[in-house]
Parts: sequence; structure tokens; C-alpha cells
Amino acid sequence: MGNETVTREIDARGSYCPGPMMELIRVIRSAQVGEVISVLSTDQGSRRDIPKWVEKAKQELVGIEPLDGYDRIIVRKIK
Repeated sequence: MGNETVTREIDARGSYCPGPMMELIRVIRSAQVGEVISVLSTDQGSRRDIPKWVEKAKQELVGIEPLDGYDRIIVRKIK
């Protein structure tokens, strides 16, 4: 996870699910294949919901990084 270059970052801190996931979906749709997107989220539901959506949408979950009071969820667009 440490070698990933994040091309777009969504700051969804303070927003509740499905808000962070909906923001990710919006950005993924406009992203190019290979782009790496991170979502900053304070909502604990994002830790569960975003990976489920990533799997369903056949994208790649790079990782979830717990930070000070929020998570950084990193996703690569692969199709």
C-alpha cells in the first residue's frame, strides 16, 4: 500500500454512509483505468460498505489505512 500514488482524494470526513461510497462511485465513473482513489471517512460503515461495493464493481481495494479519527480507503480503478 505504501507505493501507491493516489491520483484523486475524496475528503468525506463528517459524512455518513452511503455518502462516502456515493462520492467514490461518482469519482470512479469519471476516472481513467489505473487511477488510484482514496476516500477519507470518519464513518465506520465505510470500512464495510466500500470494500463490498469495490468487490461487486470488480475494482481493486488497495487497502484501508486507519488514521487519527478516520480511515483512508484506497481503491484502484481496474476496468
